[in-house]
This record gives sequence, C-alpha cells and structure tokens, in this order.
Amino acid sequence: MTTTTAPLAQHRAATPAGSGPRTTTFAGLAYDAFDALAAAQFWAAALRVDLSPGASPARAELVAGSTAGIPPLVFRQVTDGRALTTPLHLQLTTNDLDAESRRLQQLGARRVGSVNDHGRRSMTLIDPEGNAFDLVEGSGLGR
Repeated sequence: MTTTTAPLAQHRAATPAGSGPRTTTFAGLAYDAFDALAAAQFWAAALRVDLSPGASPARAELVAGSTAGIPPLVFRQVTDGRALTTPLHLQLTTNDLDAESRRLQQLGARRVGSVNDHGRRSMTLIDPEGNAFDLVEGSGLGR
C-alpha cells in the first residue's frame, strides 16, 4: 500500500472550486453515547434547541437548521462496551460564564477544571456521558 504525503495546499490546487463534482462534504458531527437519547436531551437543553422527532436511546438528532449556529449533530448508541473518550469536543461561548456554568450543571454537567488565560476565563465540564466540553467566556473560540 502506497501512502502519499502531498501537502494540503497541493490537494487544494489540484481540485479548484467548481472544477468538478465534489465527492466529500461536511455533513455534521456524530456523537457516540451509551444512551443517545439522554445525551441528545442534555445537549438540546444546553444549546436551547429541540430534538428531531423519533429520538430513541439508539439514535437521536438535534433539529436541523437550528438558530444556535451548530452543524447537524447526530447521537448514536455505542453498544460494544468500550469506554468512550472525547478526542474532539465542543466549545461553547457565553457572556456569563458563572451563570451558564450553573445552568449546565443543573442539567447534569460536572465541572472538572478552569483556566484564566490573560483575563479570559474558561471551564472544562463533562456532560452526563462523561464527555468533555469547554465553556469559554466571550464571543469567540480563539485564545
């Protein structure tokens, strides 16, 4: 098996926009959970959006096209018994870190850490499934 290591810029240059059919597009995020419905209910409440009809412990989605500015988010049940990890996690911003942290904890999140980086505060929390996410004070994710 041969692996190519061409830089990303070369890949972009090889397929300029509009030059042919796209074979890959970003469709949203998949979230593995032991209980897809419970995880989706937490995130729907945390992000103030609704669940799509037909949500179950095996599969649930947040309503597409929500005004929360999130991409499509699908929750899928993991049944193979492995421990879940969070190699990629969500970052939320808020203008009131303390109040929003309290609200998320009332929904079932647990605070596991905090940072004050040159006056910009953030907290790391875990959702009811044990997946980490960041709550950042301010309007953007950049630090």
